Amino acid sequence: MASVTHHRDNTQTHISAIQAGSLREQVSRALEAALVSGELQPGVIYSAPGLAEQFGVSATPVREAMLDLVKDGFVAVARNKGFRVLEMSESDLDQISQIRLLLEVPSAAKAATLITQEMLGSLHELADQITKAAADIDLIRYLDADRRFHVQLISVLGNPRLTDLVDRLRRQTRLFGLSALARAGRLTASAQEHHELLVCLQNRDEGGATRLMAAHIAHTRGVWAGREENP
Repeated sequence: MASVTHHRDNTQTHISAIQAGSLREQVSRALEAALVSGELQPGVIYSAPGLAEQFGVSATPVREAMLDLVKDGFVAVARNKGFRVLEMSESDLDQISQIRLLLEVPSAAKAATLITQEMLGSLHELADQITKAAADIDLIRYLDADRRFHVQLISVLGNPRLTDLVDRLRRQTRLFGLSALARAGRLTASAQEHHELLVCLQNRDEGGATRLMAAHIAHTRGVWAGREENP
């Protein structure tokens, strides 16, 4: 597989969007955005120096950011070549969905018994951001707000290891092939589910929270995976 350092003429790319500040963090976010948009494609090998040239930074923060993506299972080291973007197989998505159902569904029900008004207020703000990002077809802002929403929700249980595990699993199901879905407006329904879940949490409705979270996770095998949901 060839190393790729291509540019898209007349197209604004996420790979070129690095400004002043924390380079490693910004490079990490830009790389995730490039994965989502399809600028970085599964199966292709990318070199840190080549990407660094496009970012306009040194190779060090790019290499560090790519190693973070290796830990999260998004790319793999291609010895003496760079980093290969991994493809999420149907089997991978099935396995992740099964684990998420086991973890997040009962966690949402438990959160309904523990959540405070202050926590609900913060989650309402994030749900509004998710809805706005979906309406604006701003996929990266949508993913950022969605991630923070679910991290805060799981953190209600006071188990940092659980929170970190759920966060990693959610990210692994969301980084590929979503741009076309956003343009088609199919994220709107998923965005609305966050508000519906908050109603259940507000009412201490464990059963409702259980049903909504299970339906929300079903998008892993449907909208987020680019195919119709399993019945």
